[in-house]
Amino acid sequence: MSRSQDPSKHTLEDFNKSSMELIKTYFQACLMTNEHNKVPHTSWQDMFNVGHIYQHWFRELTSRRDTVLNSQKDFFKDYYQLCENMQSMLLGKAAEPIIKPQKNDKRFKANEWNEQPYFYFLQQTYLIFVHHCLQFIEENSSADPKIARQISFFTRQYLDAIAPTNFAFSNPDVLRQFINTKSESVMHGMMHFYDDIVQGKGQWHLKMTDMSAFEIGKNIATTAGKVVFQNRMMQLIQYSPVTKEVYQRPILLIPPWINKYYILDLRENNSFVKWIVEQGYTVFMISWVNPDQSYNDVTFENYVNDGLLAALDAIEEATQEKTMNVLGFCIAGTMLASALAYMKSKNDKRIASATFLASLIDFNDPGEMEVFIDENQIASLEKKMEAQGFLDGRALMTVFNLLRANELFWPYYINNYLCGKDPFAFDLLYWNCDSSNLPHKMMSYYLRNMYLENRLAHKNSLSLNGVKLDLSSVKTPCYFLSTEQDHIAPWESIYIGAQCLQGPVTFVLGGSGHIAGIVNPPSSHKYTYRYCNDDAKKFNTSEKWYKSAILQEGSWWPHWDEWLSKNSGVKVKARIPGEGSLDVIQDAPGDYVKKKLF
Repeated sequence: MSRSQDPSKHTLEDFNKSSMELIKTYFQACLMTNEHNKVPHTSWQDMFNVGHIYQHWFRELTSRRDTVLNSQKDFFKDYYQLCENMQSMLLGKAAEPIIKPQKNDKRFKANEWNEQPYFYFLQQTYLIFVHHCLQFIEENSSADPKIARQISFFTRQYLDAIAPTNFAFSNPDVLRQFINTKSESVMHGMMHFYDDIVQGKGQWHLKMTDMSAFEIGKNIATTAGKVVFQNRMMQLIQYSPVTKEVYQRPILLIPPWINKYYILDLRENNSFVKWIVEQGYTVFMISWVNPDQSYNDVTFENYVNDGLLAALDAIEEATQEKTMNVLGFCIAGTMLASALAYMKSKNDKRIASATFLASLIDFNDPGEMEVFIDENQIASLEKKMEAQGFLDGRALMTVFNLLRANELFWPYYINNYLCGKDPFAFDLLYWNCDSSNLPHKMMSYYLRNMYLENRLAHKNSLSLNGVKLDLSSVKTPCYFLSTEQDHIAPWESIYIGAQCLQGPVTFVLGGSGHIAGIVNPPSSHKYTYRYCNDDAKKFNTSEKWYKSAILQEGSWWPHWDEWLSKNSGVKVKARIPGEGSLDVIQDAPGDYVKKKLF
């Protein structure tokens, strides 16, 4: 390795020169930051009420002093062994790591972590500390299972944050970039940070991708269609057919209102919408409004009434069809289940089949999301939402990113700020950063009634428009798609929720996670999926279903198409947007989707 490639072998002159550049750029960044301090912002300090959680646990630990002392002894035993290994390395001998990074840990891939004493010592000190911290938490967990899970999660976040890879002078890749660019990487990194503050309008918003690489309607969300209906809550898009004939029964796609609809219409090669249209369906899509403070009064019922039910009315008027298929993704699937129970009580039979993508109905075990759900955290969040009128979409994006911080936060922090590199262009990350606000009353209702109290899964426990909901009365054929690595909606919990419905249930388990497992076109030849030909309710548990499931290579899309076509009627002449009873308002993707947070 040459001197320019090895950060441990630069000269003092190089270091001094680079240090002067660092000081200059630091003061320039301070001037920019002071200027930007004029921008008002909202504080989200301790938005997860972590202090209260640790206070509860620390009170329990006061009676376990012996275990604390024993843990310290074990730590110092490993640390002493590390010091001996360091002496061997300084004498030119090889030293085995005391603790090896996990195989899926991408942070310590550089050779320096194993070959250079300085980096070897930092890595091993960190890994030993992490090992003993997590072991201590496991052996001294709280008597309260929820507190125990929260302590484990938030401690991992802290441990991830203090990794040596996250600091400039303890990351060999960062130092190499610093020297090779003659300290220009520092200036670029500071400029990236400053730009993120400015574009975030006073709030720090880490850019995960090149936001200038995409434009909605130009190279993303480009499937041809027309907006044929709109109200305060949404615009309804009808997509233009590409086949001469289509199935008689149209399909309505309902995306989550946490993000924009075009997760289902990214680019031509991975657009779920485009693919469905090509299979010969009349496709409608709800594009939700991005609410501001004026939507403070909006409730969960408004999303049902002015979203789903209003869309059904519009589709019936546009196509003259009395029945249609409906698909709900994530929170929209939860809403769809609620609407099915409500419509059953009203003898409304317009939904002929329902598809649920990564949607929780039973929230008894919401997986890792549970760490953010307790009375104190919700009450704290409600106070902040009441002051602002809505939940800033960036706050929820932070929650999702924290669930996989070493994949969805720290790599971008290192790349953008420490290495001063430009973020690369990635359509899925562009969508992920294009968040939507959430109305105060709706979000409070959703967190309390679904996550905290799990009322939807219990008969007559939840009401909609004054009607008590009973999911067991729903006889509509349903298709549930979940994914094996979903950390937002665990597939086992989705399976339990599917058991709440009376009608026939087809359950499919795809590969990957909450988003990548959904946006998986057949042409990509990625992942696998599992399915059973029998009704999922035949199996008492998810484990029994899994053992009986058939493993299939590739995308779940064709399997769903085969199921959907059986619920879609005969073929009829293709429907052109605007030729029915609804006039064209504007071209897709419409205006609502283009409203950004900043």
